[in-house]
Amino acid sequence: MIFHQSLVRVRAGERADRGGNTVKDWSPGAVSRLAVEHLSVQPNTQNEATDPTRTAVVTGWRVLSEPGTDADIRSDDRIEWDSKTLEVEGEVARWPDPLDGGVHHIEFTMIRATG
Repeated sequence: MIFHQSLVRVRAGERADRGGNTVKDWSPGAVSRLAVEHLSVQPNTQNEATDPTRTAVVTGWRVLSEPGTDADIRSDDRIEWDSKTLEVEGEVARWPDPLDGGVHHIEFTMIRATG
């Protein structure tokens, strides 16, 4: 069985800024968390860029859900996995089920940048 992993989806709350605009609120009391199970997390990418002042490393993982699973994850969410806080990179792909038109499974990439 390859869909044995889980993660926690972290979603920002909202608040008004000084101008009255709605902005994301990542403060601890404003975020919501959701445990998501039945996933396969696989290594995807690792890039390293250096300049005289730093070495930046971006590491990515590809996440697939078990067939029949549509997890509530969006491109502006953060992910807690393996003692790391990661960002969703790009859009979350929701693959259609050819038989009933619902969601067959989802796929997305999560990344961590350091350096």
